[in-house]
Amino acid sequence: MILSPLLRWVQRTSLVTQIAIAVVIGIVLAAVWPAATPHLAILGSLFISALKAVAPVLVFVLVMAAISNHTPGETTHIRPVLVLYAVGTLAAATVGVVASMWFPSTLTLQAPAQAAAGPGSVSEVLMNVLKSVVENPVRALLEANYIGILAWAIALGLALRHASAGTRAMLQDGAAAVTQVIQLVIRLAPLGILGLVASTFAEAGAQALWGYAQLLAVLLGCMLFVALVVNPLIVYVAIRRNPYPLVLMCLRESGVTAFFTRSSAANIPINLALAKRLRLNEDTYSIAIPLGATINMAGAAITISVLSLAAANTLGVQVDLPTALLLCVVASLCACGASGVAGGSLLLIPLACSLFGIGNDVAMQVVAIGFIIGILQDSAETALNSSTDVIFTAAACLAQERKAQV
Repeated sequence: MILSPLLRWVQRTSLVTQIAIAVVIGIVLAAVWPAATPHLAILGSLFISALKAVAPVLVFVLVMAAISNHTPGETTHIRPVLVLYAVGTLAAATVGVVASMWFPSTLTLQAPAQAAAGPGSVSEVLMNVLKSVVENPVRALLEANYIGILAWAIALGLALRHASAGTRAMLQDGAAAVTQVIQLVIRLAPLGILGLVASTFAEAGAQALWGYAQLLAVLLGCMLFVALVVNPLIVYVAIRRNPYPLVLMCLRESGVTAFFTRSSAANIPINLALAKRLRLNEDTYSIAIPLGATINMAGAAITISVLSLAAANTLGVQVDLPTALLLCVVASLCACGASGVAGGSLLLIPLACSLFGIGNDVAMQVVAIGFIIGILQDSAETALNSSTDVIFTAAACLAQERKAQV
């Protein structure tokens, strides 16, 4: 009797509205009934685990099916999307450097922190990327190595373009089946986010963030500026019309869920569903969006730039303009190699710190601070990264349509 009206309400109400209601309920429960949050946290863990479990399979099957069924001579817009990814990431790194120079932050550094070792040079980052490309496909799927998954999906997709029509139809059916599973998981997002919000606020609350208020303000300010000013400007140059309806829709539909899942990889299914609703070229978005979750890391570029310059400012290291410009390039390259999971960009901070002669002990303390403020920083970073995947993919498709109409 009660379930029937509830199901009708769920069907009539948009997913974003349901998520907003879940956020409010989660905060209230964390405040008035903190003892229940460990049980609610199970919902969040199950939701994230389900997304992460199905996302690698979805990327592999969708990309392989899209390439194998591509008709020679049919237009895709991958190259323009990649250009927008590169421009957006470099612009975000530049915003982070400029903001850090205008509003310098200092950190409280203590004894050397214990943390996992990050890469030592840009060449090491690039070598790790190359190694990921040639990873065993089964291992790549098990470990959610999206670079390896994309490489194998593209290779097999190209090889299967010469397969029989029945084989290619089977791949399409497989992609449709996995998509249906994803849609079921996405419908459960409000419950998962309810658990995530309740557990996060009960464990940390807002008190843990006050000590780094200025640093957080610079980071979040940069990300908001990129999301609401820089990205719309890039989109406007591409499509030559008001970019804000597209940008705000992507932030609402993709950014909200990415903020709470804190994983670009886990948000791939959300972005694919949004691209489908926007009626973009499927051959383009089925490849561009999984690729964007791996290399389109504007938020990570901001995090690397701001935290590295905060460490330099704390130690009194003078940073000149050429070094700052070099940091923009290095942060962009490092961001492209950042992992698609929560906190993946932080372990690349020691690499950027090495530009200023900052030792690994200090750099790892900066990484530890990054994990403390990650409650907001990493959530906002992922929201920017993931929503931009759809924004730039849509911009490239719309730009090509505009050119075709001229």
